[in-house]
Amino acid sequence: MSLSHVTAPTQYVEVDGVSYAYRRWGKKCGTPLFLVQHFRGGLDHWDPLMTDGLAEGREVILFNGRGVGASSGTPRRRFEDMADDIAAVIKALDLPVVDLLGFSIGGFQAQEVVLRHPRLVRKLLLLGTGPRSGDTTIDPEMVPVATKPVHDQDDFVFLFFGRSEAAKQAGRDFWQRRHERTVDVDPLSSPEVAEAQWEAYLAYMEPPAEGEPFEHLKAITIPTLVVNGIRDIMIATVNSFYLGQNIPNSQVILYPDAGHGSQFQYPERFLKHAIQFLDE
Repeated sequence: MSLSHVTAPTQYVEVDGVSYAYRRWGKKCGTPLFLVQHFRGGLDHWDPLMTDGLAEGREVILFNGRGVGASSGTPRRRFEDMADDIAAVIKALDLPVVDLLGFSIGGFQAQEVVLRHPRLVRKLLLLGTGPRSGDTTIDPEMVPVATKPVHDQDDFVFLFFGRSEAAKQAGRDFWQRRHERTVDVDPLSSPEVAEAQWEAYLAYMEPPAEGEPFEHLKAITIPTLVVNGIRDIMIATVNSFYLGQNIPNSQVILYPDAGHGSQFQYPERFLKHAIQFLDE
């Protein structure tokens, strides 16, 4: 029986005494797609419609960083260190090269993987994210919601989706899909994870000590797809433009009436764009 988002078992790979949780399934051909999740997010925070759609043409690997969800260890406090962990896990899984998808703070980590370990990544997908030293403008209404220990459906829809009734319904639909898995569920991340990841974010957004703010992005020369909603209240949409303007071989797609989780609001549309990008 073929595996899916709902049935793929949680597996573990040990690197330097840390047990990293991951799930892996899909068509065993071509380059695997390695996914890195958002703030406090884990293996069960992805959209089954999206991951299973991607897995029809390649292996999909969901990953929890150090101390996140079912992974052991103390949470990292710098995205650069998180990136080194990702590279170590990719190597431990005997993968010579991957396509890398990073969502939100996962996008910060994914950029650092490419910068620090460029030979490991063939193509890069950056969703709802931005560059180091980017624009930190956020919607003030977002802060009290985003800092709650656990989000309910309405909180999640507010933070990740657009403002129209159609967008809110898409958010509720995603919420139902996200909870389809009821066995071997990934534990929620601890408050220590949130604290460490927030510290990493603040450090990453510091202005550069010298030189132009986004000069480092010119070193990302692999094909890159940047996706966001037209109004991201978590990581300002302007950051997607900064990525597109400074990563030489990049393209930017903004979805209408959408926010931080635009790929969850438009899963079918995102699948078409992502698969075309990965396969071309």
